[in-house]
Amino acid sequence: MSMTTEAGLVLGAMVGVYALARVVRLSTELAMVAAALGGAIVGGYWFPARHVAEGAATYLDINLIFITATLFMNLLKESGGVVFVVRRIIRRFHRQRALLLAMLSLVLLVPGALTGAGSVTVLIVGGMVATVLGYMGISKVRVAAIVFIIAGLSAAAPPVSLWAMMTAAGVNMPYVGFFWPLLLPCVLASLFTAFSLGWSGTSTGIDQALAELPEAPAGMRWWKVIAPFVVFLGLVFIGRQWPHGTPVIGLPLMFASAAVVSWGLSPVRLDVGRISRDTIEQLLPLLATLTCAGILVQIMTLTGARGLLAVTAVTLPIVVVYATLFLVLPVSESVLMWGSAPVIGVPLVLLFNTIGLNPIVALAGMSLIWPLGDALPPTAIIGRLTVNVVGYQGPYGAFLKACAVPALVIAIVGTLMVIYSARLAWLTGI
Repeated sequence: MSMTTEAGLVLGAMVGVYALARVVRLSTELAMVAAALGGAIVGGYWFPARHVAEGAATYLDINLIFITATLFMNLLKESGGVVFVVRRIIRRFHRQRALLLAMLSLVLLVPGALTGAGSVTVLIVGGMVATVLGYMGISKVRVAAIVFIIAGLSAAAPPVSLWAMMTAAGVNMPYVGFFWPLLLPCVLASLFTAFSLGWSGTSTGIDQALAELPEAPAGMRWWKVIAPFVVFLGLVFIGRQWPHGTPVIGLPLMFASAAVVSWGLSPVRLDVGRISRDTIEQLLPLLATLTCAGILVQIMTLTGARGLLAVTAVTLPIVVVYATLFLVLPVSESVLMWGSAPVIGVPLVLLFNTIGLNPIVALAGMSLIWPLGDALPPTAIIGRLTVNVVGYQGPYGAFLKACAVPALVIAIVGTLMVIYSARLAWLTGI
């Protein structure tokens, strides 16, 4: 039996086991582990304990970033910083609809950009922003679409872009040069989403909106909100400005430092133990997904299934690849969630690099498209979470329809970034 045939059998077994596991209603995480073990058995490795352990630790550094960044955002929220910012924005810009929409878009971008998870955006600021948008005369279904699309873009935005980080790790590419290729399209696409779905409506009902929002603590001030971000960005700047004279402390410790500052400046007493427990509980599905995705990728590498995918991707007509990115990436995200990045993203980046495209810009373009799959069945985790947080009770299909126009624009922009990535290489600054 040839190696290609053997790898094909292993890959087929993995797909079959995964599908069967989902049919019997196992979670996506357990289905990925079952697929990995099924592939290992078919490949003749039975239970490769060492590889399972190594795979489980593959994304440990990314998990640490998520934990510390989300803890920071939760401390900021519990201290009243988030509601303070939202209330001040409403008071200042309630008569200027364009500026209010722009500011609310930026508020939605920050939590996911710092944590890498759109769910954190939805949970921390989604409800408050949805309240404001509702009092701007925007329908519930459009509010849900705005929150979901921008939450997805926030997860793709720098400094922490999960799909870009996982794919870059899979091809041994440093996570460097992604800031502008990710930031510019994410900000522009967020503004387009907010304006296209939220421009029509009534004037902002400031009194009703402020009455429904929680009150900010009396001692909260702008400088107390900004100071933790200054600490974080300062540590990032120092490390990049003087890389050889500065100890490498890593993003987890940077976020932990910002969290300590946020805790120290809080005008109210914070129960750090409870907030830490809530943070882990909130992130448990994401941490489990990354751990199980690492196991799946490790077993795919061991059995040759990953190599088969890479070879298949490289030999596909490039026109077919371009034409199907808008479909393949969201669908893979809806099935494997974040595991789609190492499984699908790695061979695609290798292909793009082989034909002379810029892998950083191309991967940034793909990272824009991936989050769209978080609203699609069978998982639809972020989509359903958004619907619940916003309070939209209509048909889920109507929500997907409301997302269609901005999603199509984002898919086109992401695809064009891939196609013209060589010409856009100046964005990387490398």
